[in-house]
Amino acid sequence: MKVLTGDPLSWVFDQPTAVTIGVFDGVHLGHQRVMATLVDLAAREDLVPAALTFDPHPLEFLAPERAPKLLTDVEQRIELLEGCGIRMVGVMAFPHIRDLPAPAFAREVLSERILARHVVVGRDFRFGRDRTGDTALLGRLGEELGFRVETVDMVTVAHGEIVSATRIRAYVAAGDVEAAARLLGRPFELRGRVIRGDARGRTLGFPTANLHVPARMAIPADGVYAVWAVVDDQTHPAMANIGVRPTFGVSARTVEAHLLDFDGDLYGKVLRLRFVARLRDEKAFASVEELIDQLEADRRRTVRVLGGRRAG
Repeated sequence: MKVLTGDPLSWVFDQPTAVTIGVFDGVHLGHQRVMATLVDLAAREDLVPAALTFDPHPLEFLAPERAPKLLTDVEQRIELLEGCGIRMVGVMAFPHIRDLPAPAFAREVLSERILARHVVVGRDFRFGRDRTGDTALLGRLGEELGFRVETVDMVTVAHGEIVSATRIRAYVAAGDVEAAARLLGRPFELRGRVIRGDARGRTLGFPTANLHVPARMAIPADGVYAVWAVVDDQTHPAMANIGVRPTFGVSARTVEAHLLDFDGDLYGKVLRLRFVARLRDEKAFASVEELIDQLEADRRRTVRVLGGRRAG
């Protein structure tokens, strides 16, 4: 996998490509259809399958107040794109191209830097300064510059539901991680580095790993979840709690996970939580004993839920 970053006008790539362009946050089922079409074209025409994405999200520059919470950070996005068969990823820094008119982007980035021979995009694709370019313009520019353009329709799932990152974010925010997984084609995953907490869980018999999650990332609604926890390439059944731990009067929102089959030091490690099901709301308990009883019930339910699901 070749990864180029920064200013695309400085990139050097010496192999002709079939390329797609977009944020691809989540690399959901719709994105996966685009990648499958692209990889098939690349194989038939002996081209390198490539994807151009952005980090940070363009709205973080254009309208920070409207920038969405991200389903995937750029590292995860690259991993997922590679899993789709992409062999070159260009991570564009938006300020370097925000003022490029659409024809200049097609010529200077797609044709001259990426050596595009085929471009695959969704039907609603827009590009260039102020998003003035559309697929019709891209097709005309491709005729001049030597690449062909193919568009891919939106993907729908059961009952005609359209797959989109916006819809998935709404499901995650509501805690409906099963609906999010249906559109992602896999469980929603949250990543964070394990930091030191107050160690209260250990005194209850449920030691937890406290995650530092960047503010730009989407986090499921407060509650308790059955999850798969991945650390050091090992997958463990776990239950995760998101919220303010009202029984103890904590006000700061935390993300913590109790790994059911792990006893060791996780501090400083990156932990990946793959959300399978929401078990219950977060709530305050009248006593520590009542909380422990509920945690025992949560653990039993987590075992039942994960016992019928494939890890990861």
